[in-house]
Amino acid sequence: MSRKIRIGALISGGGTNLQAIIDSCESGKINGEMVFVGTDNPSAAGLKRAENHRIPSFVVNYADIIRTVNQQPEQADIPKDFDMDDLLQKQSIFSDKENPEKAKKFLRSRVAAEAELLEKMKGFDFDLIVLAGFLRNLTPYFIDRVNTEEGLPKIMNIHPALLPAFPGKDGYGDTFRYGCKVGGCTVHFIDYGEDSGPIIGQKTFPIEPGDTLDLIKKKGLEKEWELYPVCIQMFAANQLHVDRVTFLTENGKTYQRSIVTIKNILDIGQQSH
Repeated sequence: MSRKIRIGALISGGGTNLQAIIDSCESGKINGEMVFVGTDNPSAAGLKRAENHRIPSFVVNYADIIRTVNQQPEQADIPKDFDMDDLLQKQSIFSDKENPEKAKKFLRSRVAAEAELLEKMKGFDFDLIVLAGFLRNLTPYFIDRVNTEEGLPKIMNIHPALLPAFPGKDGYGDTFRYGCKVGGCTVHFIDYGEDSGPIIGQKTFPIEPGDTLDLIKKKGLEKEWELYPVCIQMFAANQLHVDRVTFLTENGKTYQRSIVTIKNILDIGQQSH
């Protein structure tokens, strides 16, 4: 038996995935309710969707905060519990060790914005945060303050490609330009890297000769609207758990990877039909 979960959403744009989640909550496909919608973009069209459904919303203007941190650092509101060394060690977005100042500049500005984001979220009880077209990388500062229960991350994202292929902002474009014969989307939990977190679910679609990028995006969005609610309902049904698994390579070395374990997978298959 699933519990009714409280869901917060972060968006940057039109919020079509947000709408799919709201509709699924209202129809009962997701045993949950949307308790807030937050955005980094004051002009995000998805804010109107929240208003239409009487969902509380807020704005944290990332652009203004980043500009202040970079141009007037003495006026920036950097949280006191910010530990640059800890974040540099954890994050894996910046792999170029020869340019640590770039990483520091990025982390300092994003943490200033995330501190305000966390402050806005304090007014809401939530079980899960869904990223529905939120176009900002989250730092370990934010992630660690949301993910407080080991084995069950609380930040979910949908990506427009079949991860681990084509991470980053233009998944469908990368899929199209590479000449793939199959496209798709991926729902995953967030970790410290870029679109590198443990995968929850994926859906595919064929790419036919003559398909344009616009058509591929249309096919992909339709799959996103199907997949995201199913994965959120898995979370609501307490069917997801993240385990740290050790793998042995051919040369005898080992490496670890976080893997999503899905409990009662037959029930999930029935839900998705």
